[in-house]
Amino acid sequence: MAGSRLLAGVPGDGAPGVGVLVMAPIVPCREGPSGRASTGRTAGRGRTLADMSTHAKRERLLFADLLEAAGPDAPTLCEGWRTRDLAAHAVVRERRPDAAGGVVLGALRNRLERVQAEFAAKPYEELVQLIRTGPPRLSPFALKQVDEAANTVEFYVHAEDVRRAQPDWSPRELDAVFADALWSRLERTARLVGRRSPVGLVLRRPDGRTVVARKGSPVVTVTGEPGELLMFLFGRQDVAKAGLEGDQDAVARLRLSRLEM
Repeated sequence: MAGSRLLAGVPGDGAPGVGVLVMAPIVPCREGPSGRASTGRTAGRGRTLADMSTHAKRERLLFADLLEAAGPDAPTLCEGWRTRDLAAHAVVRERRPDAAGGVVLGALRNRLERVQAEFAAKPYEELVQLIRTGPPRLSPFALKQVDEAANTVEFYVHAEDVRRAQPDWSPRELDAVFADALWSRLERTARLVGRRSPVGLVLRRPDGRTVVARKGSPVVTVTGEPGELLMFLFGRQDVAKAGLEGDQDAVARLRLSRLEM
């Protein structure tokens, strides 16, 4: 896992001190199975995704289901990481704050890699179950507001990291309420993440609503559904179903850039 890179510290929905931690891919993203993901699978203890009351919980359980179905050695969109490594990352993020700080603090980077390697060596089924059951009771992530703010995008992106690394995938059909929730989070994080764009960057929904991720000239406008715009903004340009408009050279530079913090 030492060869993988983390994108860290993207604010959530205003919950103090909460960040959304997502993976930034290094290698070109690959197309991939799944198609539309089921939302009726059993999610442990008799729960189903349909029973979950928040977007974050539903995405968490979908992520766990996809990890379970893929097995421990399936590819992901994160260079150097198989599904086992991605699962270990998600568990450490919620359960080992002493190590998770290595995402942003270079002094803790070796500790983070060591702890993630230790978790990756655990039985894969155990890792998936830890994701599925959620954080410890005393964790800030156990609070509904914090979980929703910090984990909605986190688990949406990671679920897609598993799905889109497989052959013959197709975009999920997101309901309007969830799409709006993703757009709301995109509005809050666009300028922070988009500051690494080499050109001016505007994100636009098909209905015409826009958010400026980076001011500047020339400008490239990226159009797509909120989930696809998130994938693009968080470094998954090659697998995001989005259209780009602007100067040809600027578009090429944006496609090749690493949109990360």
